[in-house]
Amino acid sequence: MTHPARAHRLPTPLARLAAGAAAALLLVAGCTGGEPGTEEERGGAEGSGAAATQEGTPALEETGTSAAVDLPGDPAEDPAYAQYYEQSIVWGPCEDLDADGAECGTITVPLAWNDPAAGDIEIAVGRLPAGGEATGSLVTNPGGPGGSGVNFLESVPTLISDDVRAAYDVIGFDPRGVNRSAGIECLSDEETDEYLAATAEPGSAEADQLSEEWAVRVAEACEAHSGDVLPYLDTYSAARDMDVLRAALGEDQLDYLGYSYGTYLGASYAELHPQRVGSFVLDGALDPSISMNEFSAGQAEGFERAIEAFLADCLEAPSGCPFKGSEEEAKQQLLSFFASVDEQPLGTGDPDRPLTGAMARSAVITLLYEDGLWEFGRQALADGMEGSGTQLQYIADLSSERRSDGSYRTNSTFAITAVNCLDHPGVADEAWVEQETERLAQEYPTVGPLLGGDGCAHWPVEPLRDPAPIAAEGAGPIVVIGTTGDPATPYRWSQSLAEQLDDAVLLTFDGNGHTAYGRSGGCIEEQVDAYLLEGTVPEDGLTC
Repeated sequence: MTHPARAHRLPTPLARLAAGAAAALLLVAGCTGGEPGTEEERGGAEGSGAAATQEGTPALEETGTSAAVDLPGDPAEDPAYAQYYEQSIVWGPCEDLDADGAECGTITVPLAWNDPAAGDIEIAVGRLPAGGEATGSLVTNPGGPGGSGVNFLESVPTLISDDVRAAYDVIGFDPRGVNRSAGIECLSDEETDEYLAATAEPGSAEADQLSEEWAVRVAEACEAHSGDVLPYLDTYSAARDMDVLRAALGEDQLDYLGYSYGTYLGASYAELHPQRVGSFVLDGALDPSISMNEFSAGQAEGFERAIEAFLADCLEAPSGCPFKGSEEEAKQQLLSFFASVDEQPLGTGDPDRPLTGAMARSAVITLLYEDGLWEFGRQALADGMEGSGTQLQYIADLSSERRSDGSYRTNSTFAITAVNCLDHPGVADEAWVEQETERLAQEYPTVGPLLGGDGCAHWPVEPLRDPAPIAAEGAGPIVVIGTTGDPATPYRWSQSLAEQLDDAVLLTFDGNGHTAYGRSGGCIEEQVDAYLLEGTVPEDGLTC
């Protein structure tokens, strides 16, 4: 068993690791989907349904229905929701946020969108006021799911250009169930340490048993502490919340920048509210039309190729690479290192927290998000192969947002499961899943063994959404960005989303790492900035 990197907002210099903020094993827990509310709202598009899979594809699990779909009309025009749409945000100081000039507040939304009388929850919102005269609000989402958008404001100065920040109030929010927004509670900090460190040889019977035990333990803990909100944490509900945020900001249309999972949230919003889509940038896209198992396979291949690129770069480095020989030999050396740490954890300076194999894998996978940090990764691995796990543990702790005092800054480790298990049903045929697990392990030996199985098998709430394309008719033009060497959201997913959307252009960054805006070196940034600031839609198919 291992828990690959749950990479969200990380402090400098590792902030860029999570620019897309997908967990490194994005969908280890479940799968994907898409059938929103009324036919009028979805522009006549047909959903797939669990039984309506493509010929030859195993049927998916049966799904329920999100409380945020099948509403009688547009909530923004329904008197039953007026109390939500007529509110304004009272801005004040931010707690636990290292972002100069940031202001924080809350909005109130219905817990169950189809029953506003059933109770409310508060959504935490943060703002970095425009450096000049504000022309609007740019709402952002860093991904995950489970990434804190309020905490994301700390990274905005290194990701979003000065010109855009001068013209926009940059807005971050914690989606429902995340951190400050009715954040779910599951394991204690001490139990979370144990969970993230739990290790057995991936693919072994011992690993299967350990995974099963932890899946049950986490699910039971989340239900015990947060069972009242778990059924309402799906992405359609978060997209409805985002429309209330738009109204509270005083905007007629939503301008939006979403990374990784944030593209799925943004596309879902565009599907529900196409008439309110302003300038939309979706960077490092998820493909809403594919199954959980296709997601897992895509990530297994993506991370395996990224590891190969990392190792090739290491072998070409003039010094400091701990691997020798060919790329294949280097991969075997890395696998041997992981196996040795599975068997004998490395010292870290803290006798109570040695580096386990799970933590070592988490650190390495985290580094694949940003090729600018590969040199740092080489050094951390060199230290590890010489017997010191300190630097690798440091990276693993950053990826899980563990503080030096042993507390966790956010609940991202568990929020990702809570959202994914609602959004993404998996294949129902257990025999097929087992066969697919074996295939991934054989074809992608470094990462594949980590991506098999069904992490939602014991989740207390059934999935609520089926895989289906998103067209968002009438919403465009939307800018979709894909990175050719993206390990977490493979490039073909961005290609697919751009094709599905009724009016979209695709920008391509030819490079390694996760997402592009803020790390491409200028080309992608110039195109996106012109779109956000001047309304200039980039040329479709532009590559740089």
